[in-house]
Amino acid sequence: MYFQFANVIVFFLLAFVLCGLMMGLGMLLRPANPSPGKLTTYECGEPPSGPAWINFNIRFYLIALVFVIFDVELAFVYPVVTVFRDWIARGQGVLALAEIATFVGILAVGLVYIWAKGDLEWLKRLPVEAPEVSASRRAA
Repeated sequence: MYFQFANVIVFFLLAFVLCGLMMGLGMLLRPANPSPGKLTTYECGEPPSGPAWINFNIRFYLIALVFVIFDVELAFVYPVVTVFRDWIARGQGVLALAEIATFVGILAVGLVYIWAKGDLEWLKRLPVEAPEVSASRRAA
């Protein structure tokens, strides 16, 4: 029974040996002459500006997620649109249209939610307390 696993073990051993051999050859053959220019941060061929560790605005991440969601929507809708005329000829057009409308509707509800929450605004405004509320808090 254990003989059936011999192929897997042999492949793992060969993979480790081959990886070790390639890493060893790389260490032997490559030149080792580090310089300050080679040890700097690489920014697309431009000299680095500022430190590498900076505070990152989380809105970049939120906008990127919204973009990916609607990009994936297009990837799912496009194949349906290309064959929709054939589906109409076969009598399945109404079902396909209902499915795509449901899919786009769910994403539209998500977009309205994000919009209403204010996550699409690049500069968010902080809520300001009304003067009478702050005065009543000071008195308490």
